[in-house]
Order: sequence, then structure tokens, then C-alpha cells
Amino acid sequence: MTATANSALQFADADLIGKVASVDTSRVAIDVSNSILLTRIGIGGLLAIRGSTEREYLIAITERVTRSLREELPDPTEGDDEITDLEVVPTDLVRGALIGTFRTVDGAKTNTFKRGADSFPQIDRDCFVIEGSNLQCFMSILGADFPESERLKLGTFVADRNAEAIASGDRFFQRHAAILGSTGSGKSYAVALILERASKLKYPNIVVFDMHGEYAPLANAAKGGFAQSFRVAGPGDLEKPGDDALFLPYWLLNRDEMLSMILDRSDQNAPNQASRFTSHVRELKRQTLTAEKQTDVAKTFTVDSPIPYDINQLVGLLDTDNTAKGISKSTGKEVKGDWEGLLTRFILRLEAKLADRRYGFMFMPPAVANAYTWLATQAARLLSSDGGNGIKIIDFSEVPADVLPVVTGTLARLLYDIQFWMNPTKRTPVTLLCDEAHLYLPVRDDADAVQRQALGAFERIAKEGRKYGFSLLVVSQRPSDVSKTILSQCNNFLSLRLTNETDQSVIKRLMPDSLAGLTSVLPLLDTGEALMLGDAVLLPSRIKLDMPQITPDSATRDFWKEWGSLVSDTEAVRLAVESLRSQTRSAT
Repeated sequence: MTATANSALQFADADLIGKVASVDTSRVAIDVSNSILLTRIGIGGLLAIRGSTEREYLIAITERVTRSLREELPDPTEGDDEITDLEVVPTDLVRGALIGTFRTVDGAKTNTFKRGADSFPQIDRDCFVIEGSNLQCFMSILGADFPESERLKLGTFVADRNAEAIASGDRFFQRHAAILGSTGSGKSYAVALILERASKLKYPNIVVFDMHGEYAPLANAAKGGFAQSFRVAGPGDLEKPGDDALFLPYWLLNRDEMLSMILDRSDQNAPNQASRFTSHVRELKRQTLTAEKQTDVAKTFTVDSPIPYDINQLVGLLDTDNTAKGISKSTGKEVKGDWEGLLTRFILRLEAKLADRRYGFMFMPPAVANAYTWLATQAARLLSSDGGNGIKIIDFSEVPADVLPVVTGTLARLLYDIQFWMNPTKRTPVTLLCDEAHLYLPVRDDADAVQRQALGAFERIAKEGRKYGFSLLVVSQRPSDVSKTILSQCNNFLSLRLTNETDQSVIKRLMPDSLAGLTSVLPLLDTGEALMLGDAVLLPSRIKLDMPQITPDSATRDFWKEWGSLVSDTEAVRLAVESLRSQTRSAT
């Protein structure tokens, strides 16, 4: 045996695969002497390299296994003077990436593993394969030091299905995270699993931006659901909105967000239009503060402050500007006004938005949503975790695609700003889960004016949110289409199967060079398998995720089976047509 008696790793001679042949800053090459072991080791397997003392091993992940053939003279046989043929001799090499240090004794602790190698392997040091009972013991050590209150169980290790894959819940959420995977890889199930684990805590505080309504089952109390459900109000909610209908009144938008939807920057009168809009909105907000007797706020508010005002009054003021005549100082006769005719297109674009019921959640809110106290009440619903309903799922499926970035960006900015201005001693951590992030957080070079407004809000959260207890959990099937600024701020990645080479390269660029080779396994992952990387885990690992108890409505349909057994429903088609016409699902 080659380890001390109290070591969790006990190696026999049969576990010796070879010796260190070469070392650089992050990788080690091993000259293999045990060809039998070579046939059992695979990419991603674990190696233990003898350290500077008997109590220390350097741990490496296998990146490459090679066999090359060379010719050499055979050993001379006594009395054999005949010319012999050259022998073909195999040379076996294993290359591994150094990832951490295992110590049998570390101060008062025993059998500890830490990220990073404290020293470099020395040439000719023994190298062992970690498998069997050693692998089980080693995997059980990972996450064992996390306090019970910090443990986030994700599943089991693929290398050892008997060992639980434990991550640090604190590190996973506090430093931003991303769940990435191609469609059908199990991404939605991974999200549901993490939400389910969080729901077991006393006061979780997670706001889910659900783009397709697939997480609705998690809020179904009849089936054991644990979340609160909200919907961005659709056209069918404008007359009698339900308790779950969420409105985002126009006055919550700041100046730039509002103008990004209405102003045509190519219009030669755009500067004049923006100027009059800004001036009138500021004055209308001042009038509201005066009417509400908010004298202190009136001294410091800005045009961007979320203060209710009447948008019909705004249209009236703009129309007055657009038609008002001027008076000549010399003749006293009417002349063309300063703004006459300059605001026509702007007013038409604004009125078109006001008349479109698809934008009713913004421009046709109920009267109560224009009250001064409404915002505080609504913010408390979305940021509160009291009563065990701390996970809030917001369905954005009925929001028009062209305004989706503004809606998500405005809501994210609003929640973050409230958290920012809150008394630091009163803050509770909040995580924003951004499902299908590529839809509204595109690469900046590809973003239009509307999308840039959303990007600005989310990128600010990615850069500064950690200081104020506000984090992002980004979910996407196309990481190459997601803002690089946001992904680069994520310190943890749960990457499921990614078949697209461009998407794989995004993950590779975000990883340390020593671990970049692990991305080669991404297209080979089974459904529900993931590569867990980042600060939340001690060891970058391939894991099999647990199945959530309540599954989202995202299961892949069995096309072939259903074509063979399921008849289409013509009545359902008719009702769908009526829903299309009314822009509401109530008909179905």
C-alpha cells in the first residue's frame, strides 16, 4: 500500500499507471508503464500524483490518452550473431490537467481536497488511477465540508453513481450562474430541479422570467406546486384583470426606454421630438407630486423617476405643440410655430402603441395601477419571500416580441433599483432567473435600439449586483447569441449537451486554459447529464442531474408515436384561430 493508514485514498501496486515524464504550469504528461490500466482510463478520469510528502497527492483530470509505436533493436541474446529485425515497441502517454490537491492530514483536518495545486509534480513521481473504492471515497469528500445550510444537491457523479454531487448554494447564486444546453438536453428540468431545491428553504427569493409559460406547473398548488404565478397581462386581461395579471405601466419606463419604442432616430426631427417629450413628462410628473403633496420628492426627482402621469395629457400637450401657431414680433400676425408639424410622426407612433391592445399591459393599465402607492405594493409582491412563496414565476409568453426586451429590461432594472436604494441592513438576496436569455440579451453588436436598453439594465446587474445581493441565473440554448459581457460575469456553469461548435467555443473561452479540454465532452452528454464548472464545486465534474418532482411543460413530444395513435382535434384548431384573433388563450 502507498498511503498512510488513515488516508481515504489507498493505492496498491496495481493502481500505479506510470511516472511523471514532463510538467508545465497546468498540465502533466505521464509515461505509462501499466498498459492494462491504460485500457480502463477515459477522458475525464481522475489521476493522483505523488506530492512532495507522503500525505499529499496532486489531482489531475485526464485530457488525452495516446499510444505511439517506435522501432528499436531487441535485447541481444548470448551467442546470437544473426542480424535480427527491429522490434515495434509501443509508447503510452497520458496527459492530465492539474486541478487540485488532496491531503491526508491538513492541520486538524483529515482527507481534504482544495482547488489549485500548491506545488508542481516532480519528474518520475508515481501516478495512480483513482477508481473503484478510491473513487467512491474521493467523490464523497467533495462537498462534505459544505455546511448543511449551504449544500445544493444537484444529482450524482457519472464517474460514481453512489456519490452525491453537492455544490455550494451560496457560491452558485451569489456570483451569477448560467445553465446552458441545446434544446432537448434537459435544461428546463435542471431549472425546475434548482427551483425545487430552493423551495425547501425558509425564505427563498427568486424571480423567474418564463418566456414560454413552461414553468406554470411549479405554481400549481393542487399538484404540489411551490411557486407564485404571475402573467404579464394580455389583451383579454384589460377589462377584468385577475390577481395574477401583472401590468407594467408606461410611467415605470425611464426616458430612454420609452423613446426606444416610439422615437425613430432616423427622423430628422427626432431631437425636437425627444426634447418636447422629455419636457412634458417632467412637468406632468411634477404635477402628480404636487397633487400628492410629495414636496420632498418634488425637490429631487428626475424625468426618469417612476412617478405616475396621464399619458393622454401627454398626447394632448404634444398635439398642442404640433399645431400651435407663433406670433410675429414685428407684424403681430400668426406665423409657423416653433414646433408646428415637427411632432406629427412621433404622435402617430405613440397613438398607434396606445391603441394596440397587445401593449395594453403597458398603455392600458387599470386605474389602480396609476395610483402613487401602487408601485410599492407591487414591488413588495415581487421581492417578498415571507410566507414561503418566495419563488415567483412571471409568464411573458403573451408579450409582443418587438417590445419583449424593453419589458424584461424595465422590470429587471426596477427590481434592481429598489434593491439598490433599500437600507443595506434590510436587504434580502434576490436572484433573477432569465429563461431563454438569447431572446432579449443578445450580443451587443447584434442588438437594436430596443434591445440595447434591456442589455444596459442586465449588464449593470451582472457587473454590480453582487454587492447589493442581486444575482442573475442565465438560461439559454444558444450561449453564442447571449451577451458576452453577461456570460463573462458568470462564475458558475451548468452546461448540458451542446452540439453546436460555436456554442461550445463560448464555454471554452470562459474556462481557464487548464480545463478547456473538458469541453470536448459537451456534444456527447446524455439527456439530463451536465458538466458542472465554477466556484460552487471543488472539482469540475460530469454529473447526472436528479429528476425534479414537478416537471415543467417542456417535454419533447413523441412525434412518431403520436402520429401513429393521436388524431388531430379540429375543434381545438378552430378555438386556436379565435384565440389568435383575440390575442388571448381564454377561448381554448
